[in-house]
Amino acid sequence: MSATDPWLRLIHCAGIGPGRLNPLLAEGWTPEALLASPPSQLTEAQRAALRRPDEGRLAATLAWLEAGSDRHLVTRDSPHWPKALDGLADAPFGLFVLGDPALLSTPQIAVVGSRNPTPGGARTAHDFAEHFAASGLAVTSGLALGIDAAAHRGALAGGGPTLAVTATGLDRVYPARHRELAHAIAESGALVSEFPPGTGPRAGHFPRRNRLISGLSLGVLVVEAALKSGSLITARLAGEQGREVFAIPGSIHNPLARGCHLLIRQGAKLVETADHVLEELAPLLRDHLAKTEPRPQVEGPTADNPVADPDYQNLLEAMGFDPVSADMLVERTGLAPETLSSMLLLLEMEGRVSTVPGGRFVRTG
Repeated sequence: MSATDPWLRLIHCAGIGPGRLNPLLAEGWTPEALLASPPSQLTEAQRAALRRPDEGRLAATLAWLEAGSDRHLVTRDSPHWPKALDGLADAPFGLFVLGDPALLSTPQIAVVGSRNPTPGGARTAHDFAEHFAASGLAVTSGLALGIDAAAHRGALAGGGPTLAVTATGLDRVYPARHRELAHAIAESGALVSEFPPGTGPRAGHFPRRNRLISGLSLGVLVVEAALKSGSLITARLAGEQGREVFAIPGSIHNPLARGCHLLIRQGAKLVETADHVLEELAPLLRDHLAKTEPRPQVEGPTADNPVADPDYQNLLEAMGFDPVSADMLVERTGLAPETLSSMLLLLEMEGRVSTVPGGRFVRTG
């Protein structure tokens, strides 16, 4: 990454962003052309912003990126760019990542909810996320207090990756009390932000963060939420983006159940166990794998029977019939870790593989 990278320079053009430039990019304008000769349909202030990116902030961003090998800017021309975001009208020019950028494209389930949950709600979020992670599904949330933090911790306990999408630059942790949690997430998962380093928390950034949480995910699970809750915004955005929306019901006397009940009345899927979510996501996961990992045509209805695919057969053969770790399977098969996780999850949904203590996998048939 250098100071001349056009995507990096677009990110640092103050006063004009993806909402205004994405239509031009869709028409065939390149980032280089927008910066060199801003189109006449933009206002003079917008053209001036494109001609003069904030060089000071750009230099600070480069310094942050160069300070560690785990710091990345994933732009739209990167192999790690999550194609799931391409359908967003205001998709960002790039995503800053602290951790593993390959996780951006791994199958994800978003878990969100109240910042002030009941003890039972926090335990539910933790347990659901732990189950998702142990099954190979990445858990995505927003690093906020309450349900978000419980979901991240549950995923870590499950031995799977978790992604925290933040509303600040990645040189800051908000809220500050989650500094240790953020470090743990970066170690085994990823912190993600569209905002460059130096960006502090601002009210308008949280809805923008929420659209990325839902956009990156196959579906969004709302655990507890009041009627006026940012989690309901995330659920609404998920519906607009064509993602699945799940909600956990609660007592009619619990104010934090009312948001979930509203979502259910509006068509969200009522779920009582983590397996209910996995069952609903199975068709979407098949579609995800078909789009991201094209495979040779074989006889039989592979869309409905993935085990007929030779790659899945090879994976099952590599497993043998004794419990085996994901790391060992990566070594035996040569598959990328994110691809292996997706395949194991689908095999578990099909009843061909199960998880056992220690984060290992075993054939069931």
